[in-house]
Amino acid sequence: MVTTVKQPKINIFQRFSLFILPGIFTISTTLVSCSVDTPKSENKAVGFTTKVVHLGYQSSGDLVRLKGVIEKRLQPLGVTVDWAQFAAGPQLMEAMNVGRVDIGSVGETPPIFAQAAGTELVYIASNKPGTGQNSGIIVPKDSPIKTLADLKGKKVVFQKGSASHYLLIKALEEVGLKYSDIQPISLPPTEARAAFIQGKIEAWVTWDPYLASAQKVANARVLRNASGIATQGGYYMASRKFATENPELVRVILEEINNVGKWAEQNTAEVVKITAPHLKLDEDILTTMIKRRTYGLRPITPEIMEGQQKIADLFAQEKVIPKPIDVKAATLTTEQYAAITPKTISQR
Repeated sequence: MVTTVKQPKINIFQRFSLFILPGIFTISTTLVSCSVDTPKSENKAVGFTTKVVHLGYQSSGDLVRLKGVIEKRLQPLGVTVDWAQFAAGPQLMEAMNVGRVDIGSVGETPPIFAQAAGTELVYIASNKPGTGQNSGIIVPKDSPIKTLADLKGKKVVFQKGSASHYLLIKALEEVGLKYSDIQPISLPPTEARAAFIQGKIEAWVTWDPYLASAQKVANARVLRNASGIATQGGYYMASRKFATENPELVRVILEEINNVGKWAEQNTAEVVKITAPHLKLDEDILTTMIKRRTYGLRPITPEIMEGQQKIADLFAQEKVIPKPIDVKAATLTTEQYAAITPKTISQR
């Protein structure tokens, strides 16, 4: 089922002036121990400490939710799935901070803000990085802004704490500009899309499907995409408590997510048909979006975390977060990763 999202009482991102939309849904856990035959699973005996797993997804959609594979896999184990939708990654991380989300997928930037704010989260898997074509800095087609350098002094809209935040800082750096050289405006992509199409936004940093939609509907001009910048690929995150208490449940969930990713890579047309009714976008926009994204998971490795640390260091340097952080503090032990990582996940 999909949970209606309400405004949380605690907002860890206020200290960073982040615009946080609702992210609340009920959690209920009870000690359960099951031992059943699960042919798809690597182990037949599974022990869980929860009857409900709470999964968060963003308004840009989630193919795993639409396919319903996790529900089917967990139903024989007596575990149900509760889904909740969020405007973007920062909102999802906020919900995880207050205990309303167990597992969710976000870009590379939201976990850094969340960790800096004290959220007890861990990286459980990495998404395979794409080419960067699915994120970009765009302006209206007739805008006088022709280059990144022209953004100096301009109002630039993006979701603070998202991957767009990192893309913007790195792109400005390329042309000798600082974050302080622009007028940053934080707005969730769900709201920014309409404002951009109406010509009320000078420049917008966003991702698919919003980017693909703006290109199609408003003939948006791309000043810079994320090629060579946003290469981490994003992550599946979990609350530390949930991951350490339910390792085999996490493994089963990651296995199903990865299986859907492998299927999606070979079935673009089917992915479009499944997602179109839910995202309410034209099929040509969805086709563009799907063709320039990647699917499938990678295990968390020291090398991946080194790349994540560089992003965190940049945010600390730019004083976007209040203090430096050590991303390794948000990881598990080697033994714990071995317990939650399916053997079907490729190292590449």
